Amino acid sequence: MTQRFEKPAVDAREAEIQRMIAADPDTAEATDAELAEARPFAVVFPDLMASIGKERGRPALERPRRQISIRLDPEVIEKFRATGKGWQSRINEVLRNAKP
Repeated sequence: MTQRFEKPAVDAREAEIQRMIAADPDTAEATDAELAEARPFAVVFPDLMASIGKERGRPALERPRRQISIRLDPEVIEKFRATGKGWQSRINEVLRNAKP
């Protein structure tokens, strides 16, 4: 059974939330004057901004793998998936070692 909320209950809860926000001294909204003085992050912290975009993520591989589409029998897929995480890499290893 799904609980249904009456609109007055929702309105009362929203009013209570708004009262709590207004009573919190740390939630003051910025004034128009403060917003006019605001400067972009990159201008205020140029060194930090420069460091943010550098060396993120995995390092580039010399020979990255390429994505392709291949059709395999369902039994083959299920057998490899049953071996757990890394099953696609294990298929890659089997194919790499296969005799052409």
